[in-house]
Amino acid sequence: MTTPPTPDRLPRPAGQTPISLVRAVLLAYAQRHLDPSAALRKAQITPDDLCQSHGHVTALQFERLCSAAMQELDDEAPGWFSRRLPWGSYGMLARASISAPTLGLALARWCRHHGLLTEDVALTLEASGAQAQVRIDERRALGALREFALLSLLRNLHGLACWLVDSQIVLQGARFPFAAPAHAELYARLFPGPVRFGAPQAGLRFDAHYLQLPLRRDGAALDQMLRRALPILVWPYRRDRLLSRRVRALLQQPQAAHTADTLAARLGLSARSLHRQLHAEGTSVQQLKDEVRRSQACELLLRTDWPMARVARAAGFASDKSFARAFRQWTGQTPQGWRQQGVSEQKPAPAPD
Repeated sequence: MTTPPTPDRLPRPAGQTPISLVRAVLLAYAQRHLDPSAALRKAQITPDDLCQSHGHVTALQFERLCSAAMQELDDEAPGWFSRRLPWGSYGMLARASISAPTLGLALARWCRHHGLLTEDVALTLEASGAQAQVRIDERRALGALREFALLSLLRNLHGLACWLVDSQIVLQGARFPFAAPAHAELYARLFPGPVRFGAPQAGLRFDAHYLQLPLRRDGAALDQMLRRALPILVWPYRRDRLLSRRVRALLQQPQAAHTADTLAARLGLSARSLHRQLHAEGTSVQQLKDEVRRSQACELLLRTDWPMARVARAAGFASDKSFARAFRQWTGQTPQGWRQQGVSEQKPAPAPD
């Protein structure tokens, strides 16, 4: 009969945080000539773990290590900058941001106030058309902890932004001004979307429409979050409050057939999750399909002289009969009648005598 393992010999869950980030925290201790042993014990990180060149620890272990380090070093940016950021510094920034009505204003405040904490880096929020970006300008050489600092700054900002609006913020790209590290797979998990190394500066790109979302957190929620902030910075949000907009954009792309399965695959979701999240927004795949088809059909009827069969195919219908039936349900009119009415309304009025 096999003897069950004792608690101290139970296998640990597989970790995904590279040991190189643990060493970065230990380097911050070395810079201050302090002993990290107590923090390592709290995180249950052993000397054997540290000796594994390509080893990993769990997110919970890394959370405990960072929490202990920030308090023992009295530095919420452990070793990143030329001066310490005392315990509570980032909480102060969060409190200054949470009263903003929209995410755009909250992030603008965060970036501006971050400059009051340190002049070593400058965070800037920019929006141009449908795209927004946050970039980091390095005003001073960050030294051996540069990767840890830039990675953490962007992940912290992205995690906080998702938490503020209670939504996943889908990234269009993340960039970093150094070569791809051995643990590049970590970046793919923390920054879902295209990740570029060797860029001129660090930054994130995303849909500017997220900036218009209202904040969904208050001071009481912030107090609770700050008691254990790291999970929101490590685990990605699943719900995307702009999901219906992203589905509409995919439906507008010409394709033989858009199904829930194909749309979900394009969005990195399961079909079940897609249906559930759209239901939470008060819509559905079929409703969005109808909206896009109606918009396309109306535009084609008004702006072209195509025959009904061609308009029907372009709007995604198998036949002009099914198109006519759907169009009457949408508008109460036939496609031909709607076209004639729209053309007559666009004719200029006769000039007065």
